[in-house]
Amino acid sequence: MSRQPPRASGPRKLPGARFLPARLGPKAAEDENEDAPAVRGGGLTLRAMLPNAITAAALCAGLTGIRFAIDGQWDYAVGLVVLAGVLDGIDGRIARLLNAQSRFGAELDSLADSLSFGVAPALILFLWSLQDLPRFGWFAALAFAISCALRLARFNARIDMDEQPHKSAGFLTGVPAPVGAGLAFTPFYLWHETGIAFFRDPLVMTVWLAVIAGLMISNMATLSWASLRPRKAIRLWLIAFAALAFAALLLEPWWTLATICAAYLALMPYGLVKYGRIKRRRALEQATAAASGRAAAG
Repeated sequence: MSRQPPRASGPRKLPGARFLPARLGPKAAEDENEDAPAVRGGGLTLRAMLPNAITAAALCAGLTGIRFAIDGQWDYAVGLVVLAGVLDGIDGRIARLLNAQSRFGAELDSLADSLSFGVAPALILFLWSLQDLPRFGWFAALAFAISCALRLARFNARIDMDEQPHKSAGFLTGVPAPVGAGLAFTPFYLWHETGIAFFRDPLVMTVWLAVIAGLMISNMATLSWASLRPRKAIRLWLIAFAALAFAALLLEPWWTLATICAAYLALMPYGLVKYGRIKRRRALEQATAAASGRAAAG
């Protein structure tokens, strides 16, 4: 998950302080603040190193998956990309808990995501299936990797934007990169457990990758953790469900991953409907406020 740094107005000179262009972190102007993630010379404090080290570990996991794919060890190859997704979900939360968010961390996270969830899945799936259809298969792999990079670039470009309708409503724009990688591997999960050659067919994989690539760069609202606000009455049930899901991952990892991907795709229409309701309610509230303003002015 990409770590969004807090907005800052940019570095400025303080009376009697030396200007540091390499300063990183949310409090760039406070040269003597030891709690800031960045220190003199562009280094990082110890607490800021932890989330970035996890990000680097996720990058290593994704790239090592390519190595196992070259050797034909598909379980390890796909499993390492899944591990990279788990680490990617941890690093941002640890950065927020430690108050160690920084521009450096956000950029490193995006670069790591592009390689772990764009390049690595594209190469693994090409070696697993798409190389039997060299031209169109390679085109599909390229389309997926490029779409992942474009999605991350769009995310970075919008970090400092005030107007973000999806984010303000608690939604994401398009399918996140780690989720896109997990969805791309869905035919592999099913092939691994059933042995049905249909799921490894290069034409099927080409179409599937094209669909997932389109979802990643689409402008549609997708569910996020913030948009899923369960009532207090059902939170204990969710804890129990999470525990059972973890146990299922240990016992039947591929079936569980396939089920999670199917559930995510099934919930996408629900996310669109929910966002549409929020959007209409906000439009009504704005129209009511504008009418009240005109009545007060009149």
